[in-house]
Order: sequence, then C-alpha cells, then structure tokens
Amino acid sequence: MEMRRLGRTGLSIAPLVFGGNVFGWTADEKTSFALLDAFFDAGFNAVDTADVYSSWVPGNRGGESETIIGKWLKQSGRPRDRAVIITKVGSELGPGRKGLSRRWILQAVEDSLKRLQTDHIDLYLSHWPDPETPCEETLAAYETLLSQGKVRAIGASNLDAGQLRGALDVAAAKGLPRYDVLQPEYNLYDRAAYDGALRNLCIAEEIGVITYFSLARGFLSGKYRSHTDLEGSARGGGVEKYLDGRGMRILGVLDEIAEETGAKQAEIALAWIIARDGVTAPIASATSLDQVASLVKSAELKLSEEAIQLLNDVSQ
Repeated sequence: MEMRRLGRTGLSIAPLVFGGNVFGWTADEKTSFALLDAFFDAGFNAVDTADVYSSWVPGNRGGESETIIGKWLKQSGRPRDRAVIITKVGSELGPGRKGLSRRWILQAVEDSLKRLQTDHIDLYLSHWPDPETPCEETLAAYETLLSQGKVRAIGASNLDAGQLRGALDVAAAKGLPRYDVLQPEYNLYDRAAYDGALRNLCIAEEIGVITYFSLARGFLSGKYRSHTDLEGSARGGGVEKYLDGRGMRILGVLDEIAEETGAKQAEIALAWIIARDGVTAPIASATSLDQVASLVKSAELKLSEEAIQLLNDVSQ
C-alpha cells in the first residue's frame, strides 16, 4: 500500500482514511470490529473519529465511536504504532463541555484517551472554530499535550483560508505549535470551500489534508437519484440537497466512467480526490465488508487524464 506523508506531522498514512462516524450508529460493535480488521488487513492504517461521535443517535451521549475503536485496538492485538488514530475536540457534549479553551481541551483529551484505551492520540483536531477562545490559548493547550506525549500532531477542521492563515500567524508569532493538518469538507459536488485560496494555502504551507464527506454523504455512490431513494435511509436528510441538476450531471459523468472502467461510482469519486493535488487522503466510511472491498479498489484505481478532466469540468 502506498503511504503518503501527512504534511509536516511526521506521520504517514495510506491514501484513504476510515470514517469512524458510523461506529455506534449504523455499525454496531461486532460489525465495527470486522470492518476495522478488513480495512487494516488490506494495508490501510488510519481511522478518523471525534469525541462527539455518535451523539446524534437516540440514546447515545457521544464517545461511542472512540469507545468501539478503543476496544478494537485492545482486542485486535495489532501493534499500536501500526494504527494512526485521529480524533477531534470542540463539538458540544453538554453544558460546559465544548469549545477550544485550555480547560476543556485538557479534560477532553483525557476522556478520549480513556475511551480509546491508549496513551496517545496520533492526530488531534480542533473540530470547529471557537470564536470565544483566543487561538493562542488553544495552541498553548496543544503545546502542553504535545510536550506530554499525549498527542503526536495537531490540526483543525472546518477552517476557511483566513482562519487558517490567522492560526498559522499566531503560532509563528508566539512560538507555538501550528496546525499541520486540515480536515475540510470536499468532494466532487462540494468544491468551492476548499478549492482556491484554502487549497493554495495548504499546498504552500505543506499542510496535510484529509477530506470529509468525500462521497457527499453517500450521494456520489449513485444509489440516491430521487427523493424516493432517500426514504428509510439514515443519511437521507443530508443527501437531499444534492438532488439537483448539477448533482445529476455529476452522477451522469460517474456513470459514463463506471461503464468504461467497470469501477463503481463511489470508487471513481474517491479516486478523483486521491489523485487531487493538495489532498493527502479522503475519509470514507463503510458499513459492510463489501463496501470495505470497494474502498480498497478506490485506492488502487488510476483514472485516465480524460476521466479526470471530465470530472473536473462537470464539478466546477
């Protein structure tokens, strides 16, 4: 499996990251263990989660995904250094349990470490910007965690170019650790927020980029083509916005390339991101072993220049 340098973190990851948001949601513990085993057996080495996953499920409180990953790490017998564990802090978990203050970060990391049953997190991300906390305070908290060895590298999710530039400037001016990884929403349909100034900044600053919603919440798999297709789907509410003319045109090109190559639409959509300059790896989830096998194929798929150009044009 090809390994890619994740910015300046010193970490190397395969060109696709498993999305752990499904653990404790659409994949129970037993299924999650099987999915992770298959994914890592195929040569991949990174899994992405967050302390808040999957609090949106009735009866859940958050931390379910980390807990499942921690149990899997313990029972799998895999060497800890063979797994790159990515998690996040900042989303609301209850009163006083959100944001990027020093107080909350130092508490939240201990909670995550306990759930993950490990002594360190490979990559710790600020989940959302926190306008109520100075960036200097947040980065200083991360400096403490880095010096203690509880975190190996830091990054941020959901920052725009101005926010990322500001954070980099604060780090440089105050002698604090900088964000070396960005996790933006990015896929064939949702390109505008990352392409342009933010992508250019990440390339110029050698920032590793791992994209989320890489399949547009499942829309780019091709299985959702009408409102009827959304009925009964756990992801249906998030997919509806893609059912417009532009979305259908993108699916049309994916269908054409699928017919020519024999690859599935989701594999082609992920292969396009993997080949994109300025992206280290997309995040994608799976809830069945067949879907894991498809993820493997997406990492192996090499699209022709013509196919890439068609996708570039239809998704502009």
